[in-house]
Amino acid sequence: MTQNIAILNPLTYPGSVEFKQKLRKYTSWALGLAALIHVFLLGAYWGSVYWESLEEPPQRTIRIMKYTDLGPPPSIAGSANVAPSVSVASPTAKPNIGIPVPVPDAEVSPEQTLATQQEMSTVGPVGDGSGEGGAVQIEDDLNIEDQPPPDFVPFQKGPTIVKRVDPAYPEIARKAEIEGKVWAKVWIDKEGKIRQVVIIKSDSEIFNQAVIDAVNKWTFTPALMSTGPVAVWLSLPLVFKLNK
Repeated sequence: MTQNIAILNPLTYPGSVEFKQKLRKYTSWALGLAALIHVFLLGAYWGSVYWESLEEPPQRTIRIMKYTDLGPPPSIAGSANVAPSVSVASPTAKPNIGIPVPVPDAEVSPEQTLATQQEMSTVGPVGDGSGEGGAVQIEDDLNIEDQPPPDFVPFQKGPTIVKRVDPAYPEIARKAEIEGKVWAKVWIDKEGKIRQVVIIKSDSEIFNQAVIDAVNKWTFTPALMSTGPVAVWLSLPLVFKLNK
């Protein structure tokens, strides 16, 4: 006995024809709607670009005036920044030193003569240099570096420590068991000496003075360039730690 099994086409089941028709219909509507939306957006964009090109740029008015049309400058006397004058109530006394007083001819010594310019040139300086008529000696060979170097100075060989003095641990910080770190910036001159110590950052200000006092006693070899020693700034970290 044989049994026949019929396999239907997936698109031949009942209602498939209506489904195909509706699918084509809605697909056409969707494509048409999408095309309309794209046309509308493109038209809006190009329309805005066109209207912006038609708008005239804002006009600016420039007024040119002559120097003579500006008028006189404001009076300094009427300015609010002028300091008020100070008047002195006490009367001004006339100087009574250096005023020539006539002397009768009878009191003038006949032997009194005035020294000539040549005789005055032969007389040496009077005084011992204490400021009362003495000569002042000025040394021209002094070379003092008063200005600190810039923050960045190029060098070929950096400074190295020759003498180091450890900062003293502050007694107050020791009793309070305070630890910390201090960053100091030091100015090293061309001779390797410390000219200035500046605290950049400190965990506790109680360590700052101890660092300044100690680092001022340090000595370095100067930083070197091809032309000779140069003054530089150098940053030094110093750590304060208790031995527990």
